[in-house]
Amino acid sequence: MHYAIIAAGQGSRLAQEGVDKPKPLVELNGKPMIMRLINIFMRCNAESISIIINDFMPEVKEFIHSLHLDVPLNLVVKSTPSSMHSFWHLSKVMNPGKFCLTTVDTIFREEDFAQYVRAFEQDDRDDGLWAVTPYIEDEKPLYVDVDDQMVIKAFCDKAFDGARYVSGGVYAMSNKVLPVLDQCIQNGTSRMRNFQRALLAAGMRLRAYSIDKIIDVDHASDIAVAQAFINS
Repeated sequence: MHYAIIAAGQGSRLAQEGVDKPKPLVELNGKPMIMRLINIFMRCNAESISIIINDFMPEVKEFIHSLHLDVPLNLVVKSTPSSMHSFWHLSKVMNPGKFCLTTVDTIFREEDFAQYVRAFEQDDRDDGLWAVTPYIEDEKPLYVDVDDQMVIKAFCDKAFDGARYVSGGVYAMSNKVLPVLDQCIQNGTSRMRNFQRALLAAGMRLRAYSIDKIIDVDHASDIAVAQAFINS
């Protein structure tokens, strides 16, 4: 499995709340968030890791260049208007094959993630396996509508009758999705959630995989919450 990390956000809310490190280098239990992800990926049999950061993160660029991994490490340094655009730039350097994409501040238990990755590695039917969660703490969650086989039917901005899951911000995909991503860029589509809708419109088979809890680190107060969660 190949892995990719979107770490190109500004982290403006953390900075406004007094956190003086770029978000990827914010530490959880003494470990930078981006390094925590890299370590997890390596333990999940990473074949390569690709990362995008913005132009205003010299400390993060220096940190990544200091790493010595046993697999290819691809770095893109570019400020982008959205996570979908970040994904598109990553797609141009990622190694071919199944891959898992996540944002740098998405926090999950390692054992949950490992089981999720194994499920997609063994999956020969679906074009993508979306990590979803019944735990809703995001300020603007993306609700995921599924059938009784967990095949995704729709992505919704608002809750609906019977809504059980929201997107966890972790996506495992095959290379079949990349032409749809290219088309979204050509069409001027914005936002990751609209790319996800475009996948369904293109006939891609996406299935949901439920993880009981996934959280984001958006505010300074989230750091302690994330540490307690991964230690639980």
